[in-house]
Amino acid sequence: MQIGKVIRRYRKEKRMTQEEMASRLGVTASAVNKWENDNSYPDITLLAPIARLLGISLDRLLSFREELTDKEIHAFVRELDAMGKERSYEEVVLWAKKKLEQYPDCGPLLWQTALLLDAQRMTKKVPGGERYDAYLHSLYRRALESGDENVRYHAADALFGFYIRKKQYHEAEDCLKYFSMQDPLRKIKQAQLYEAAGRRPEAYKTYEGLLFGEYQVLSGALQMLCHLALEDGDLKKARLFADKLGALAGCFEMGKYYEAAPGFEIAVLEKDAETVVRIVQEMLSGLEQIGSFSENSLYEHMDFKEVSEEFREEMKKSLLDAFQDEEKFEFLKGNQRWEELTGVSKGEREGIKLY
Repeated sequence: MQIGKVIRRYRKEKRMTQEEMASRLGVTASAVNKWENDNSYPDITLLAPIARLLGISLDRLLSFREELTDKEIHAFVRELDAMGKERSYEEVVLWAKKKLEQYPDCGPLLWQTALLLDAQRMTKKVPGGERYDAYLHSLYRRALESGDENVRYHAADALFGFYIRKKQYHEAEDCLKYFSMQDPLRKIKQAQLYEAAGRRPEAYKTYEGLLFGEYQVLSGALQMLCHLALEDGDLKKARLFADKLGALAGCFEMGKYYEAAPGFEIAVLEKDAETVVRIVQEMLSGLEQIGSFSENSLYEHMDFKEVSEEFREEMKKSLLDAFQDEEKFEFLKGNQRWEELTGVSKGEREGIKLY
């Protein structure tokens, strides 16, 4: 980081105007403005007074490197981890502080160092470890100021855990703003926050909602993978995805209809009459339980709209309409059970039993 940027950052942290800084240093506001815009540098005799005024060390003021390479960061973290196994915690912290003074604005280094030091003091059960709270907190907060979204994300994740341990729930909730509303990790953390705060019904409901939402995502992905495999003519792979899709529906208690339906198209393409008839019977029978997941204990804290009888009948009608494709289902012509289930022989739709 250029010295001008360092001056600007810490001046603003001190809530000091350029004019106020200039007055205290005995220079003009224009001079301070030029420093911060890297149009000129402070006289060498002013470096120590500037550092004292900003409350930082000369090392930090003169830190010209803003970032380390990933390789350098990993090497530092490995060394810090190794030191934690051999030296006292206090020695490790002092060593880390000196390193960070050279790179005070390297976001990845800040949050990884804070996370590792935080973990080490808990693992080693450092006596009086809470006296390091302020320092570790400052590292996390500085990482949150990074221009790198990924760094802010990881810093917020770590800081959330820090606040939860301290039972600072309001501060923990503030960390959630660094996560997308659609991020499953945000939902997990929201549930953890409810649980920690003793709001158990909300915790259950949030976890259950996450399960239900992730089922929708996973089933959608498997459906598209199955579709791609079918387009490529790879029935073996398509069957694999269909089997996983049915198993997923079973795992999430979605009902027999959703467990059976994925294998239908593949069985039709293979002209496997016995399997097609079995699946159709299971699908039609499963229509009676469409929406039954809403009554399952897996989602007992969630609110669902009741599935109406009209909706079930509409689904049944749509299925039976689809089964009238004579060309597609020609291989089933004359199959008594198929005709009984679908009514294709006489177009009899009314009163078909859902076995």
